[in-house]
Amino acid sequence: MDSPADARVWIDKQTPEAFHALSALTPAISHAAEAAGLDRSLIELVNVRVSQLNGCPFCLNLHTRAAVTAGVTQQQLDVLPAWRRTDLFTPLERAALGLAELTTELPDEQTLERGYAIARQQMSDDQVSVVIWAATTIGAFNRVSIMSRHPVRARKES
Repeated sequence: MDSPADARVWIDKQTPEAFHALSALTPAISHAAEAAGLDRSLIELVNVRVSQLNGCPFCLNLHTRAAVTAGVTQQQLDVLPAWRRTDLFTPLERAALGLAELTTELPDEQTLERGYAIARQQMSDDQVSVVIWAATTIGAFNRVSIMSRHPVRARKES
């Protein structure tokens, strides 16, 4: 068990007003995604990929299950870190994953411009906006969970 000096503050519990404000983004993004013609499965792919990049076990545990429920295949989840090297993703999914990675990593401007241009070939303005908001929001949730050290409890596999 952590000593008081080592214990993490669960910032979602310590400052609930801020966490509730962050949480309010989730339904707003879901509604915007639906209005922009983006399936829940695509948003969950973004959530999982950003959580992989950020190394957030709590969000990965949550969103891999949500992705399967939304229709993402286990095979797609299995190869998601190598999505560029497979044909298992549609052009729209590939554009969204690339844009999500750009949003998460914020590379140099030249790389950002190239990647953004690729996304623009497949996505409308509304879709680009939704994917950037989804990646930004899950990135914030990743940081809340990582900094709070939210636990991932073992579950019984069926």
